[in-house]
Amino acid sequence: MIVFASAALSKVAKDRGLQQQEVIMRLVTRFEMAAKNINELHSLLRNAFNELAKSNPNTYQRRNALASIENIQTELGARALEM
Repeated sequence: MIVFASAALSKVAKDRGLQQQEVIMRLVTRFEMAAKNINELHSLLRNAFNELAKSNPNTYQRRNALASIENIQTELGARALEM
């Protein structure tokens, strides 16, 4: 299973005894996608869409999610042309 949280930077902060965890959305590169199969790419795309939906406007997390979606869609399109 591929999840962004596993490769993302995590920061744990304690406030009044409660733990808050912030997961930073990272950019998915074309180099990283070269080793993935079609099913893994679709999984990455789904995760990027989910991160986009959770992100706030005008944040780097949103920009990374949008760029990742574009990269993944480009890779899927290129592979479709190869078939």
